[in-house]
Amino acid sequence: MAAAASSLTIASSLSEPRTQIHSSKRSNLPLQYSIPYKAVTRSRTRRLGLVVSSVSAPNVELRTGPDDLISTLLSKVANSDGGVTLSPEQHKEVAQVAGELQKYCVKEPVKNPLIFGDWEVVYCSRPTSPGGGYRSVIGRLFFKTKEMVQAIDAPDIVRNKVSINAFGFLDGDVSLTGKLKALDSEWVQVIFEPPEIKVGSLEFKYGFESEVKLRITYVDEKLRLGLGSKGSLFVFRRRQ
Repeated sequence: MAAAASSLTIASSLSEPRTQIHSSKRSNLPLQYSIPYKAVTRSRTRRLGLVVSSVSAPNVELRTGPDDLISTLLSKVANSDGGVTLSPEQHKEVAQVAGELQKYCVKEPVKNPLIFGDWEVVYCSRPTSPGGGYRSVIGRLFFKTKEMVQAIDAPDIVRNKVSINAFGFLDGDVSLTGKLKALDSEWVQVIFEPPEIKVGSLEFKYGFESEVKLRITYVDEKLRLGLGSKGSLFVFRRRQ
């Protein structure tokens, strides 16, 4: 019985936060009183919560890596006809991601051999920048763009080609060949010969020489970003 009473006493003391005072003498003090446990617990919880939150939530800047930014950028421009079908808000989103990506650009990209190779133009913020009038609102009524490619061959040759379908049944190409000149570690200048057009069996040159300036804001094995002197943003994806 003593053991059972002892067990009950221990269980009672564990199950309720109550302090008991026993006295063999009579007293005006109550023989038993309870500590306001819940109030203390809440107060302590609030204090502990402040401490825990200050420790568990440090002010750390989370940064997305270039691979994630590239994937996001390509997903935003996918199936957009080089940017033609995007809304103004979507163009802003593309520019924002491109701005984040350029933070990871290599130093002196103009001198980096990664710029050479065959690139597909997957986006331009101004539709007529690649392809000229063929990419204008009226031009797109008669000419459907199949692909836009830029090849940069060492040491200084640039070849642009826009493949089109004219009137829904006639395939053709509009090509430009130019010479690349480095202006500084980021900017390049390209002077193009008059454009050459091939439609069916026809092949001829027309127009005049042209000049463009482009700032390389990012380049790696997969992607290259360019910013034209007039503000056009280009996204180039390396062809496999």
